[in-house]
Amino acid sequence: MKVAKKKPKEEKAAKPDKEEAKPMKKKEEKPKEAKKEEKAEERTARRTPRPARGQRREDADMAAEPTIDWVPTTELGKDVMSGKITSIDEIFKRGLKIQEPNIVDKLLPNLEDELILVGGSPGKGGGIRRTPTKRTARMHKSGRRFRVSAVVIVGNRDGYVGIGKASAIEHVPAIAKAKAEAKLNIIPIRRGCGSWECTCGENHSIPFEVRGKCGSVEVILKPAPKGVGLCVNNEMKKIISLAGIKDIWSKSFGNTKSRVNTAFALFDAFKKLNMMKVADVSVAKAKSSLKSNKKKGIEAE
Repeated sequence: MKVAKKKPKEEKAAKPDKEEAKPMKKKEEKPKEAKKEEKAEERTARRTPRPARGQRREDADMAAEPTIDWVPTTELGKDVMSGKITSIDEIFKRGLKIQEPNIVDKLLPNLEDELILVGGSPGKGGGIRRTPTKRTARMHKSGRRFRVSAVVIVGNRDGYVGIGKASAIEHVPAIAKAKAEAKLNIIPIRRGCGSWECTCGENHSIPFEVRGKCGSVEVILKPAPKGVGLCVNNEMKKIISLAGIKDIWSKSFGNTKSRVNTAFALFDAFKKLNMMKVADVSVAKAKSSLKSNKKKGIEAE
């Protein structure tokens, strides 16, 4: 028997030597505190403000603080931003509509705001504890769904006032939305001295009697002489004082417990003040008669 000889194994080609490992450069290590600060900055940059549970994105944006940078979206806003319009009186003379609250902020920087206490919660011993927002509920298959509404007044205490009502799921967004709407509804208030008991000719009251209505509530405003003050309830005093009126008489009818309707009826009366044209002849006559009376008194002495 012949034994088969094994073939000699072919030598494999020698592999090329691996490239020599290059020396690694050591990175400059930052202190741990600096690293933590960088990571926190990255997180805040990535993070976007999310609305609360059950809150809409619009409500969350309205609740946020107003930004310093304002990008106008209307022609009126662009004119105000560029400096073509520098007074809010010019807007009302031209009959333009304000569609951005930032326009009012820019032209009336000393604007103040007040909340009308429209809501209430029952107390233990009876009565109602008034709250700035009113909560309503509607039934759903998953339970009750609550919503909050608020009424805000804005004014500069010198002839400009506005009112706004808005609702949201939470208190802060509702108040912010109502404040923005009040700025859009701002109007000039005609003031004067229309009382026959006073002939000073100053803008401390209204020039004539006027009526306003909303729902079942009707409000009558009458001019009063100097020193009388504001003869209205405490909630209506907020509106009249922000309008810059110091003396007035009033009378109201209907369900005045509804503070929302009462506030809007009063605002309707202020609107009607601008619908009537009044000549300044009567004021000039009153001033001239005052001077003549003083002269007569001096001569008689």
